[in-house]
Amino acid sequence: MSVITEVSGVEAEETPTAGRRGFNRHHFVGRLIMLLAILITLFPLYWMLRTALSNNRALASHSGSFLPADFTLGPFKRVLGLSSVEQAQAEGGSGAALNFWLYLRNSVVVSVAITAGQVFFSAMAAYAFARLHWPGRNKVFGIFLTALMVPPIFTMLPNFVLMKDLGLLNTYPALILPFFFMTPFAVFFLRQFFLGVSREIEEAARIDGAGHFRIFFRIILPMSSAPITTLALLTFITAWNEYFWPLLVGTEENVRVLTVALGVFRTQTPQGSPDWAGLMAAALIAAIPIVILFIMFGKRVVNSIGFTGVK
Repeated sequence: MSVITEVSGVEAEETPTAGRRGFNRHHFVGRLIMLLAILITLFPLYWMLRTALSNNRALASHSGSFLPADFTLGPFKRVLGLSSVEQAQAEGGSGAALNFWLYLRNSVVVSVAITAGQVFFSAMAAYAFARLHWPGRNKVFGIFLTALMVPPIFTMLPNFVLMKDLGLLNTYPALILPFFFMTPFAVFFLRQFFLGVSREIEEAARIDGAGHFRIFFRIILPMSSAPITTLALLTFITAWNEYFWPLLVGTEENVRVLTVALGVFRTQTPQGSPDWAGLMAAALIAAIPIVILFIMFGKRVVNSIGFTGVK
């Protein structure tokens, strides 16, 4: 009997340890899988950097190398206009010119304007759907949300014809206006947060004589700084990465944005082979503003999306 008791005691002592060992093993496997997913996600960025630091002539002969082929900063110099045509061609680059700073300015102007307009008007529409009571409000909002199911490509042609009839092709307004006002996602995103704002605060403001505009600008907007910042970041990234619409209406160089300029730069290959090193260098530099924004506001984006109920 004592032997059985001792054996049972040993088993009782070993069982928690075995459970902890099993938990640690699964924990390790989970971390390993997450690490592999991160490496797979970041590998294309590393390959871009490796290509951007390579001599374009040496890329073909070192296509399988994970290190830069004949390390050089020449591609970045070509993109920033710091090297001559002779120097570019000596490193295997094309003689094409990339007016990087002009295209960067155009992208910044267009993205900032779209972000400012879309966030402001979407906030006003979200306030009307969330805080104001008017007949058919929920039905109108439901119909409005059906626009999320319309592919953007379906509206490209009507918008292009409209910009052409207004004589706005190859101008900043043509690039900005179709995205300047509210979007269904932006209105839905902010409405979810506005619905959670305390009614007592709004009622107290009404007692003090505040109207809708004062409540909106003095109470709702300051209390919604986190989701508004998140929406502004998402809108800016979307506008920055837009390609097809600027390609349709912004063919002239003075309004050409950076994404379109990179596509044009790839086709300008008088030597027959694309300047892959220069193209990757330009793409990396163009991605720097987005990376900085994500580093600064990435946590706020995740928290705001979870708080507003967008899954």
